[in-house]
Amino acid sequence: MAKTSDNPYLVQPVMKALGVLELVARHGHEIALTAVSRELRIPKTTTFRYLQTLSAAGFLDHNRATDRYTVGPRLRAIARADASITRIRECARPAMIELMHEFNETVNLAVKGNGTVVYVDLIEANRSLRMQARIGDSHPMHSTALGKAILAFLPEAERQRQLDLPLAERTGRTLIDRDEVARQLKQAVRLGYATEMGENEDGAMCVGVPILDERGYPVAALSISAPLMRMPPSLAAKAGKRLREVASGISARLGSG
Repeated sequence: MAKTSDNPYLVQPVMKALGVLELVARHGHEIALTAVSRELRIPKTTTFRYLQTLSAAGFLDHNRATDRYTVGPRLRAIARADASITRIRECARPAMIELMHEFNETVNLAVKGNGTVVYVDLIEANRSLRMQARIGDSHPMHSTALGKAILAFLPEAERQRQLDLPLAERTGRTLIDRDEVARQLKQAVRLGYATEMGENEDGAMCVGVPILDERGYPVAALSISAPLMRMPPSLAAKAGKRLREVASGISARLGSG
C-alpha cells in the first residue's frame, strides 16, 4: 500500500482502491479476493467492494467462473494509449530538434483529445517572445494549426462529430463559423498543412501537419509556432513544406504507407 501522507486533501478510500488496482495489475494473472485482502491487509468486505467497483468501471475484469480478478479493458486501453504516445514522441523528437535549429522557432507535438489537442512534447527556441503552450496543455482543435491538421485528415463522420462540439472563442480571431472552419480544412488537405493566425493565442502564428499511423489515421500533429511578425507568408509556406517532409518520415516509421 502507499505510504500515509499528511496531505489533508487525499481521499483515503481512493488511495486504497488504487492500491488494489496496482496489486492486481502487478500480479500478472488472475488473483482471488482473499489474496488481495491478505497482501494489502484490508478487510475482505472492503476489498470486495473495491474489486467490484473497479470491475464495474472496466479497470478490472471479474471472472465469475473462477471468482478471480485480472486487468480489465479500460486499464489495457490506457496502457496502449500511453505506449502509443511514447512511441510517437520517440519517433518525432529527433526531427523536432532538427526543425527547431533549422527555423529557430518552437516546435510542437500534440495528440487528439475530445475536441482538443493535447501537447505531449515541444522544443523551444532560444529566443524572446516564445509561445505560451506547455506540455500537458489542452487547446481546441478548431483554433490551432495542430488541431486543424488532425481534423482535416479524420474520417468524415468523426470530423463532423468533432465539429459538432461547441467551438470556443480563444481570441478575437478564432473561427467559430463552422462553414469557414470547413473551408480551411479543405485548404489544409489541398496544401498538406494547416495554419492559424492569432486564433489560439494573440499575436501568434502556427503551421501544422498530421502524423499518420499504419491505417492512415491522424494520430498526432506536428507544428512550428512563432510570433506573427517572425512568420511572413513566404516563411509559413516554407515551414509547411518542410513539416510535410518531416511528418511523412515520422508516419513511415509508425507504419504508414
